[in-house]
Amino acid sequence: MSDGILAFPSILHTVPSLKATLALALVASLCYVLPFFCAKMSSTRMATLFRLVPSFAILAFLYVVISDPHIARDIFVNNGAIFSSRKDYFIKNQSILRGRAITASQYNDKWRNHRRIAGQFMTPKAVAGFANEIDYEAHILMQTFYTETAKGAGPVSPQHDTVRYALNVMLIMALGIRTEAASHPFVDRTLELTLEFNDLTGPLSNIEDFITPLQWFNTNLKKRGRKLHDAFIEVYGALLLEVKAKMDNGEDVPDCLAKTLLLTREQEGLDWEDMCMLIAVFVLGGVHSTAGIIQWFMALLPAHPEVQRRAHEELDAVVGQDSWPTAEDEARLPYCRAIIKEVLRVHAPFWMATPHYSTEDFVYKGYFIPKSTSIVLNCYTLHHDERRYPDAHAFSPERYIDDHLSCADSAKLSNVMERDHWTFGAGRRICPGMAVAERELWLAISRILWSFTVHEMPNEPISLEEYEGQSGRTPKPFRVRLIPRHDRVHSLLQSRDEISL
Repeated sequence: MSDGILAFPSILHTVPSLKATLALALVASLCYVLPFFCAKMSSTRMATLFRLVPSFAILAFLYVVISDPHIARDIFVNNGAIFSSRKDYFIKNQSILRGRAITASQYNDKWRNHRRIAGQFMTPKAVAGFANEIDYEAHILMQTFYTETAKGAGPVSPQHDTVRYALNVMLIMALGIRTEAASHPFVDRTLELTLEFNDLTGPLSNIEDFITPLQWFNTNLKKRGRKLHDAFIEVYGALLLEVKAKMDNGEDVPDCLAKTLLLTREQEGLDWEDMCMLIAVFVLGGVHSTAGIIQWFMALLPAHPEVQRRAHEELDAVVGQDSWPTAEDEARLPYCRAIIKEVLRVHAPFWMATPHYSTEDFVYKGYFIPKSTSIVLNCYTLHHDERRYPDAHAFSPERYIDDHLSCADSAKLSNVMERDHWTFGAGRRICPGMAVAERELWLAISRILWSFTVHEMPNEPISLEEYEGQSGRTPKPFRVRLIPRHDRVHSLLQSRDEISL
């Protein structure tokens, strides 16, 4: 460790569950980890970097893991022109996404173009244009919880319903459609594709990315990557064709990403796979993480009755029991907002953000970072920095009680020690969907708090230490009881019906 730049193996001390995965990857690939320092012009020190060296010595991969907030800002924000690209990973970039979609593109004009096209549907102004739709989906989520628990008499496992909530929001914005029933098979299909994507593209999910000769063979991982690529094209291409058919028939198609792609295809120079992958990543990128945060919130609440009590008191005092919170009430409910920010900090969907990639040699405070180095934002360590978050391992919403900024505005603060968290990344690759996610999280979590008290099931302890997936981190499936807090819950939840688009 040196000046906040951590060597790759230091992850082992911070994230214990990665030990077995990394050890397996190293043994299977006959690699070993070697620390090295290099001199540059006899006066520049090499940053504390490590490289994975295959035994056949044909390739080296360098990683810098950033665990200090000041260095993170300097690298990702102040020097974003150098540290905003992506490594061309074999499984994720070449096999699944094939260089398409903003998550896998190199930092170039194509990436800027695709991010601009997709980003126009994720600005705060655009999200406000979908306000009624997001509000409706939050209502249906509460109604589904209420119905599935037989008005609070039985348990519910929130995984499926939270995925459907986030999925419907993204489907409306991307394709102008929604799933019209909780049992719709597309919900399960989306969850299946998302988990497979996360399983194949985690930071240590496969060894093909590091051992070039393995890429020459038709390995199981290679087959899975190609199969997932084909599934994305099949599933989201079919939906895109449905939108095209409606437009060709002169039907009224609501403004959505698919409509924009089809209308501007030639102007923007998009091929068919460009459009399919933009739709696929737009939808998938907004589902797993958002649904996971709501699941973590529901997993945490039973262990923190004092948090529920204080939130209920705030809601009753500010909103009352005749109506529930809306997007406009967020500023008036600072404790409920603080709960959401604390969940985002304690259980960020990714311990390690998607690595950036340097496109030039760079010297940072005397440390030489070569071109083609992977730069990893260590969200876990940043979120457990005692300087910024005293008693960092405790779940304590009070730490955010005076934080009135959105996540997007907080990320722009010049003083990084005042930034709320790093869950959405940093720099030019920061998540473009922050405004959508914040609106979804606010409406879902504030309304769960308004409508119910959340209880653990007897003899079914909820583990806060176990995770689902290799990359995206969500709690393992669990069940809770949702007890309606007052009589108004029933009449309000039954005031709207399911619709199809």
